Amino acid sequence: MNGDATVVGGGLAGLVAAARLAEAGADVTLYERRPAVGGRVRTETVDGFTLDRGFQVLFSSYPAVERELGPDAADALNLRTFAPGATICRPGSRSVLSDPLRDPRAALASLLNDEVSFSDKLRTLALRHDLAERDEDDFFAGPDASIREYLRDWGFADDYVENFVEPFYGGITLDRSLSTSKHVFEYTFRAMSRGAIGVPAEGMAAVPEALAARAREAGVAIETGEDVASVRTAGQGRIPFRTGRGDAEGATVELADGSTRETDAVVVATTPPEARRLTGVESIPTEGVPNVTGWYALPAGESFETGKRILLNAADGSPNAVVPMSEVAPEYVPDDRALLAATFLGEAPLDRPAAGLRDDVRDALEAWFPGRDFDGLETVDTHRVRFAQFAQPPGVHADLPDPDDPEGPVVLAGDYTEWSSIQGALESGRTAASAAGKYL
Repeated sequence: MNGDATVVGGGLAGLVAAARLAEAGADVTLYERRPAVGGRVRTETVDGFTLDRGFQVLFSSYPAVERELGPDAADALNLRTFAPGATICRPGSRSVLSDPLRDPRAALASLLNDEVSFSDKLRTLALRHDLAERDEDDFFAGPDASIREYLRDWGFADDYVENFVEPFYGGITLDRSLSTSKHVFEYTFRAMSRGAIGVPAEGMAAVPEALAARAREAGVAIETGEDVASVRTAGQGRIPFRTGRGDAEGATVELADGSTRETDAVVVATTPPEARRLTGVESIPTEGVPNVTGWYALPAGESFETGKRILLNAADGSPNAVVPMSEVAPEYVPDDRALLAATFLGEAPLDRPAAGLRDDVRDALEAWFPGRDFDGLETVDTHRVRFAQFAQPPGVHADLPDPDDPEGPVVLAGDYTEWSSIQGALESGRTAASAAGKYL
């Protein structure tokens, strides 16, 4: 492959597209408006604590993880994994619900869990078997429904859905109402039964850093702090004023400082709203789902152990869940501190004071752990992300844009061409590189 390609956006999709194009022989430049690559997958350090930008995890069994990061990705990233399942919490009660096939030591505790009926436990194993038999291409195709409707059709009782699925999948889809597409549930449920969920020892930013290293090794020039103002096809105006696919070749990328770059192909790998602005493709989804993550530390010397399991709030939605980050990844904390992440769903937490969110977490922990005092819980930081995922109601995936929908030698890369996830972002980068290759 010969020619010049430009990638706009240094998130996971853009990094994969850039690396693949360069590995195929193209001369590639990537522009990222932030000081560092990563997009929504970012990590920062606050007072010695490692904090991901919102609670995020990596599913080791995602096919694109092995394809883009290598078969030893978990080892290379020093992945620190959660125990399968979760702990269902309500005032005065904590009970483990795990996968007995992947976590035999918790089999008895799961069997005795009275939050979920024995028939629903058997039904969960049947669902696991059914999804394990599916071909990769069968997901995100065919009739759709909400997760709640899907589970009802399977025969699951309301107690199972309310006590476990609502808070657990509330954390995955950021939608405790379970109105998200069943396709997301099916794919992630199978992924959890096949592999581990974890975080890199150095934080989730290790994922884009690994992809950036691969891209640079292939020869990609990564330019950070560079904002792209517009993308124009040869012989035409700005893409939003297109009248149909033309025969002109080449494109011009204009930076915010007024400078321009002539290129044979452009991969637009920005956020959905920015991608729609740059390309004019109206099928790009711009309705976002918000998420608030509060990071909290216990006083020095106080431990916090859950068996490396997420604590699900079965009684109240605030917080939706509490995550024992330092127990799973000790590298996230300085010295002997205990670090917790709490997730809050919906629009309301975006505007709530940090002190109020912290009080909710403290009250929940004291209710779940009777007799223990959490007055010393301190806020390390609060992340308010207004566009954490694009909304995925039933049927949305059938109407997502194709990578080559823009005018001329311009293609799209982003999870919004697949589904909202790390898997979707990585896969979209591969697909975009293939689509852009025909112009080189």
